[in-house]
Amino acid sequence: MTAPQPAETVSSAVPDAASEQYVLTLSCPDKQGIVHAVSSYLFMTGCNIEDSQQFGDHDTGLFFMRVHFSADGPAVTPEKLRASFAAIGDSFRMEWQIHRSSDRMRVVLMVSKFGHCLNDLLFRSRTGALPVEIAAVVSNHTDFAELVASYDVPFRHIPVTRDNKAEAEARLLELVREEDVELVVLARYMQVLSDDLCKQLSGRIINIHHSFLPSFKGAKPYHQAHARGVKLIGATAHYVTADLDEGPIIEQEVERVSHGVTPDQLVATGRDVECRALARAVKWHAEHRILLNGRRTVVFP
Repeated sequence: MTAPQPAETVSSAVPDAASEQYVLTLSCPDKQGIVHAVSSYLFMTGCNIEDSQQFGDHDTGLFFMRVHFSADGPAVTPEKLRASFAAIGDSFRMEWQIHRSSDRMRVVLMVSKFGHCLNDLLFRSRTGALPVEIAAVVSNHTDFAELVASYDVPFRHIPVTRDNKAEAEARLLELVREEDVELVVLARYMQVLSDDLCKQLSGRIINIHHSFLPSFKGAKPYHQAHARGVKLIGATAHYVTADLDEGPIIEQEVERVSHGVTPDQLVATGRDVECRALARAVKWHAEHRILLNGRRTVVFP
């Protein structure tokens, strides 16, 4: 089909609380008939579209779509939906997924010595603001073991040295498999992951960093920024790839600062900005709102 304007949205009535809710996401080469095929399939299977968003990328020739739909009765299950939709997916060369909205994504959080993002994600998960189930927290230090225990979340200490890096990553992958983890979040985890690990968990690791890179690398970036008189504090949440801090960007957050702030105030502002950007990125991933588009992302609000 001809590519529509970005993020076109079609909504219907408020979902019936008694209905089972699902999300279908897809990407494929753009051609005529995609929306018709999807909507006809949902109609024929007794489903009701609650919300539909789509985007055609003129640069890549790809089409992206996210459909929130409902279904009544036990006859419709995720397994049956996936089995019956496969023919449509094949005919349009789609990469697609169907998820039940009520399923909370299982997540592992990783942290080193800075706990602001960790604490924020733990709290949001506990209060229901973040639709995830935290399977474990992994750290190369033990500083936050007590904090994690207060949330009744398992804490795994996996030390990392130059000599045991491969072993440590193997333990992480084992944990991911054993706990059916769908997403790994680097909540200020200060270790560089190997190319092999990045490939094995491609599209399933989110990182957060301050947006001074590459201008202020190394130790105390906020102090370096203060010395240069920056006026904007920023943070970037992105998927992890083998290219350090250059994976597809999911979300960015900024906050303006004045000439009168101290380095410590910059640090505090930066931590708050990092928490907000990372939380939104994790939430959108857990709600299946992000689709990869080469080195970029399509994020449906």
